[in-house]
Amino acid sequence: MALMTAEQYVESMTKIKKRVYFMGELINITEHPLAQPALNSVALTYELCFNPEYEELFTATLESGEKVNRCVTFWKNAEDLIKKYKMIQITARLTGRGNSRTVGADAINAIGSVSYEMDDDLGTEYHPRFLKYLKYIQDNDFTISGAITDPKGNRSLRPIQQSDPDMYVRVVEKKSDGIVVRGAKMHQSVAVHAHEHIVAPCTTLREEEQDYAVAFAVPADAEGLFHIMGRQPSDTRRLEGDLFDLGGINQGGNETLMIFDDVFVPWDRVFMCGEWKWSFPMIHRFAGYHRNCYGAGKSAIADIVIGAAALMAEYNGTAKNSIIRDKLTEMVHMARTIYACGLTSCVEGYSTPSGIFNVNLMYTNVTKLHVGRLTYEIARLAEDIAGGLVATMPSHKDFTDPIIGKYVNKYLKGVDGVPTENRMKLMRLIEYFCYGQGSVYFLSEALHGAGSPQGQKLLIERESDLETKKEWAKSLAGISD
Repeated sequence: MALMTAEQYVESMTKIKKRVYFMGELINITEHPLAQPALNSVALTYELCFNPEYEELFTATLESGEKVNRCVTFWKNAEDLIKKYKMIQITARLTGRGNSRTVGADAINAIGSVSYEMDDDLGTEYHPRFLKYLKYIQDNDFTISGAITDPKGNRSLRPIQQSDPDMYVRVVEKKSDGIVVRGAKMHQSVAVHAHEHIVAPCTTLREEEQDYAVAFAVPADAEGLFHIMGRQPSDTRRLEGDLFDLGGINQGGNETLMIFDDVFVPWDRVFMCGEWKWSFPMIHRFAGYHRNCYGAGKSAIADIVIGAAALMAEYNGTAKNSIIRDKLTEMVHMARTIYACGLTSCVEGYSTPSGIFNVNLMYTNVTKLHVGRLTYEIARLAEDIAGGLVATMPSHKDFTDPIIGKYVNKYLKGVDGVPTENRMKLMRLIEYFCYGQGSVYFLSEALHGAGSPQGQKLLIERESDLETKKEWAKSLAGISD
């Protein structure tokens, strides 16, 4: 089976025994109201592979002629990266979040390229091992999560200096048939709805920290592995029985604290074990791929927010106001800037020794830096255009109440011809993205996902090549040393 249908994917999730906790209770990730929206978002990535309009973006054909999901392949050229980029854009427009499977795809391409170079340098055999694992993923059309971010404990201390050594995932025992790992990964998107997890370091390591230099893959039901699902703004509205007040109804996501409580990993699933010098290339490459994703995903969500703000201006009777039109134009300008930078990082990428194509690291970090700033300004302007009601509106139960409903309908009305209920729905959508559940993906993730803004600045500085720029300036000014 090369491609699963959405129905087959959901069925596969019912067969995997996972330990997932939410608010202190074990939950069923295919039935719980707060887990279902994320399940729907992942299922959509399977469904679109069979949609003639999107099939070319969501699938790729291997050298064997087999068609697979694009998120379980190596990207071999700029065209592959562009298709992946546009695939994320389409998914984000349909779900209000990015493509759930691309974090695993980023891990696949990072480990695939680095393991090749590591083998060439050290004589190890990680790359053939990883190719065999990837074939297994492709044959089963599995969803993969990329588990990168460690808890970190005291941020002023290195992994080896922590009072609790488990603040970074580490090897606690090596056996003849595999390794035992302990620790945790944080902010794990799509993890509870994945079949497999690929784990890699999240920081550059030193020789004395080689136990932390570990990359591996584990099945979702590995013994000792479990998840604690995080809270999101307004999340319990999904438990109230009235979907109207959600803003985003059927699609969404969740993030977890993923615990590795002495999990055994067979050697054939280990892709780095102690090679500390290669921790930097691995996280550097993953970060490059993942930051590129944000250009497509956040600009697409921004387009939804812009559309909601423009429609709200119509509902409020302010659409022709020059100040409102100027604000909408500025929002479009910012969204297209984000998109263009990310697309440029695809076009101006380069081929690694393995043949896997990497993004342009300067432009992918510029993209992510813009994402962490401009999305907040877009959200601010959307709230500005919508008005204060976006934060103070009564509930839908008040609207439908036989006694007070007529007053809600009367006083929350905008222009004639637009039902009050439609105006309320649009207010909820703007609220959803600006500070409701959707703000996790549009704002918080834009700031913290794939590394902090300072991390992007460091890599921009690294890629700046100021010496060459100085020579250009001296040449034009006629300065000779």
